Amino acid sequence: MDAEGPQALCDLCLAQVCCSLDSLCSRRADGSMCLAWAPLFPQEMADQLLLQMATTELRLRRAAVRCCPVSTEAFHLALCPHRLQELDASWVSGGITGADIISGLAANLECRSSLQKLSLNGLHLDWGSLPEDGRVRVGFSSLQGLRTLNLANTDLTDAALEDICTLPQLETLDISCTAVSKLTALLQCKNTLRSVIAHRLRQLDMSPARLLSVLGQLHALRHLDFSDDHLAMDDNDGRDGEELVQQLLEESPQVLPSLISLDISGRKRVTEAAVRAFVESRGGLVFLGLLATGVSSCDVLSSQANLKVTGEANENQVCEALRRYRDRECFIREALVHLYNLTIDIAKPRPDMLKLVLSAMRSHPTSLHVHLVATACAFNLTTQDLAEAMPVGLLTSAIAQLLNAMKSFPSHHQVQKNCLLALCSDYILQDVPFDKYLAATLVINWLSSHEDPTLQRMAVAVISVLVAKLSTEQTAKLSKDVFIMKQLLAIVQQKAMVGVVDSTLKFALSALWNLTDEMPSAAHNFIECQGLELYEEVLENNIAEVEELQSQLLEEDLLEHILTILQDPQLEVGVRYFAGGILAQLTSRLEAWTLDTELRANILKQLHASIMTWTQLEREMVSYRSFHPFRPLLQTCQPSGVQLWAVWAIHLVCSQNTSHYRNMLEKEGVTELLRALAANPDTHGDIRGLSESILRMVEQQQSHSGAIGSQKGP
Repeated sequence: MDAEGPQALCDLCLAQVCCSLDSLCSRRADGSMCLAWAPLFPQEMADQLLLQMATTELRLRRAAVRCCPVSTEAFHLALCPHRLQELDASWVSGGITGADIISGLAANLECRSSLQKLSLNGLHLDWGSLPEDGRVRVGFSSLQGLRTLNLANTDLTDAALEDICTLPQLETLDISCTAVSKLTALLQCKNTLRSVIAHRLRQLDMSPARLLSVLGQLHALRHLDFSDDHLAMDDNDGRDGEELVQQLLEESPQVLPSLISLDISGRKRVTEAAVRAFVESRGGLVFLGLLATGVSSCDVLSSQANLKVTGEANENQVCEALRRYRDRECFIREALVHLYNLTIDIAKPRPDMLKLVLSAMRSHPTSLHVHLVATACAFNLTTQDLAEAMPVGLLTSAIAQLLNAMKSFPSHHQVQKNCLLALCSDYILQDVPFDKYLAATLVINWLSSHEDPTLQRMAVAVISVLVAKLSTEQTAKLSKDVFIMKQLLAIVQQKAMVGVVDSTLKFALSALWNLTDEMPSAAHNFIECQGLELYEEVLENNIAEVEELQSQLLEEDLLEHILTILQDPQLEVGVRYFAGGILAQLTSRLEAWTLDTELRANILKQLHASIMTWTQLEREMVSYRSFHPFRPLLQTCQPSGVQLWAVWAIHLVCSQNTSHYRNMLEKEGVTELLRALAANPDTHGDIRGLSESILRMVEQQQSHSGAIGSQKGP
């Protein structure tokens, strides 16, 4: 399924089966497993189940264990008995070698003729360890049905290549990045070879004339890849290869007349004149690889409607490079750099480009160079309004890759900065589903070692939103981490030392508010980290809701300072709101009040007066997982200042997101308390007005929901 669509029900069921194999299967004496309740399993379902187990394609005819940990014993037991047609064992781990795979497959007489496609990319072949069958060494030539063979990034030798080229039906051969020094063996299959991929053959020891002679005799060849890694070359590297390419271009079409696809990306000494001559002499050309050659802007290329080109001259060439070179880090890096330049001021959403960027990141999970540019491209493609026009599923995948980048490169400033910039989006943070707990921990960890004011503000803003989105269980887990509490309090202390009240401080305080909301462990950590001392300079935090800690807050100097903050018209409403919340909580419990009664009366009077000066906030400042802490404050016996703070707070969040809080109000009995306040003749008019306004919002939301439901039909 595409990233935008929901996962198929069949895939979900198969995934569940894979997770439950221990309970669904019994084990045989040889260690294999069989389903305990299904003696006959439909082949199509068996194919799909094995596909799911391997995370890629794994069937009885086509098997893919790419990048999987596979032992030699497991491979021989699970795969070799089948009549395989295709096998992809690229980059497998577990100690298995190419020789183990070849000998295992050759042991199955049916497999010798049935196997048509084999990929051992990235494996140690261990050619010398292959056994002999009679007087004949078991080798690739034992698999007589092979048509496609990929041995890129292996220890392929000239002797092994000789053996391979005796295969009677070989059509496609990839020997990229190997130690092969001679290509003369290719002449043995000159009548069948249709595609030769020979990227970065650094140990090739043949003159350009001899190379051209050999290639020129491959009469059936339609695709030739003779590209090179331009990043790993110096001026003396690959000179023979450059000369070969130049001669091949200039002598067309006499050499390789059937060629319709040529890749020479990375070759530095190619001339535009040679490219022009080559293209003009081949009317059937469908692909030309020119990335990092400097000649992809040759004018003749734009006149060929059916010709696909990899290069850097335009968007189409760059995107084609990202599609074709997924497994080649050198070219992916080059293409991403050009894509970044194309997307700096991009005005239209480009989900196709974002998919290519994510594919590059998945293909090279450990490459810093790829992720450095890819994360910058991802930011360019999801900035401002572009994200809102992207499929949500694609954005979820993008954020997952960005979080992986943050985990993989924790010490690289620019990678972390790129990811943070992409995350700092209201739409992404509010409306896109992703692992917000992981994101919060990663950003907090990053914050501990960076003090750039702009980035610090963004990081704290992201944290404040993420913390508000966590489940109760996740918040509890996060709030137990003293390190996290220290990081946020360090921001507060930093601002307190210079007497600054800005958005960074507000976001840090908001994050602390949500971390300590009904979380006694977090409140204890707050006190242990000297949070109370900081309260004497700047304010927030709702530790006052935790009854067992309220006695520690009943200090006259502290309360006087909080009252000063509450009354200061120069401060943002958000800061005054948090200060009012603490005062409301502490004054609501008369039986626990241990200070002077006149101080309590003055606090309650000033609390009511201050709240009535607050302007309604347009943006969400705080969110609540529960209104339980408000229930004691809404009792008809409470002072008006306490009641007013509670109804103002509820009115604030409900006016911003009524649909979210309506059910919470009903379920937790808060609407009944509001009705009681509105009906009580002793309730202050200010409180009655706000209570009635909240109840109207709830009723209107209920009516709206009912109207929508009635339009959906039966």
